[in-house]
Amino acid sequence: MKNLILTTAALAVTAGMAFADGHSVVRMGTEGAYPPYNFINDAGEVDGFERELGDELCLRAELTCEWVKNDWDSIIPNLVSANYDTIIAGMSITAERDEVIDFTQDYYPPTASAYVAASDSVDVSSAIVAAQTATIQAGYIAESGATLVEFATPEETVAAVRNGEADAVFADRDYLVPLVEESAGALVFLGEGVPLGGGVGMGLRESDAELLAKFDAGITEMKADGSLNTLLKKWFGDDTATY
Repeated sequence: MKNLILTTAALAVTAGMAFADGHSVVRMGTEGAYPPYNFINDAGEVDGFERELGDELCLRAELTCEWVKNDWDSIIPNLVSANYDTIIAGMSITAERDEVIDFTQDYYPPTASAYVAASDSVDVSSAIVAAQTATIQAGYIAESGATLVEFATPEETVAAVRNGEADAVFADRDYLVPLVEESAGALVFLGEGVPLGGGVGMGLRESDAELLAKFDAGITEMKADGSLNTLLKKWFGDDTATY
């Protein structure tokens, strides 16, 4: 549930949807670099929790999904410029973003960000801490007294810890958990989680209220019938937060 800080304003642009097989085609914008939320699989296709969720929401709304990959730092400007119709990319719902785009209700409950380092002796209050650029994790570190180093992708933030460029990385805990587990002790969590953001939702242009309502209805249905919890556990494990 990455948290983007907006550095520029953009004007919303209304874009009509194409049609295929009698269904409206909705272009789903995602980063494709934030497993297990979204990633590119060996076949070169968008995969992950949000791919499966988005396809199911489109099915329930009688829409056809078309998946579009976009870099994180320009994902909101390219939505409002009509390069795609939604953002479904581990994006936390924040008041700042809501000034530029609209959000569905959350489809992933609010969770914590966390620090990870190569040693449990790192003092994060004075350390060099890596975070992905244009995130509120980066904003949080910038105001914490630690030294912030920013990277374009989440992979680079973790690599900075591994190669000694940074003492720790600060990111979504659910992104870091599998990396720590797979590191065989080379990476460790530091301290308690830090609550940031208000859950993950789908972003849409403010002019697309009808489309937003369709996706919102689908999320409500999936919460009610338990299928959303099933997806959450499939991709994030039995201990993940659910509805």
